[in-house]
Amino acid sequence: QVQLVESGGGLVQAGGSLRLSCAASGSFASINFMAWYRRYPGKQRELVASIPSGGNTSYADSVKGRFTISRDNTKNTVYLQINSLKPEDTAVYYCNVHFVRDGISFSFWGQGTQVTVSS
Repeated sequence: QVQLVESGGGLVQAGGSLRLSCAASGSFASINFMAWYRRYPGKQRELVASIPSGGNTSYADSVKGRFTISRDNTKNTVYLQINSLKPEDTAVYYCNVHFVRDGISFSFWGQGTQVTVSS
């Protein structure tokens, strides 16, 4: 059993910043891929940023230069620093983590955290 606990969402004015966190716990041998997605109402989740175990980050074009993904492997936690927030960043943000247990890789989702940006 694994668990992901997200935190850090909220209401912020345009131009502000937020830091999202996603902490993993439970039974697993290691963590490979970690990522953040977001979902607009009525839309599919879209990939925002990712960071594999090797640490080479990747970002959606819409967030490059404003979002920074990082991970602390000692805490099994992935972060998303969001700067220069825009109203179009308003969405529910989900972390996605790929665990390895008993030689098998599996993916798990966080519960989601709402980010609302006022203009």
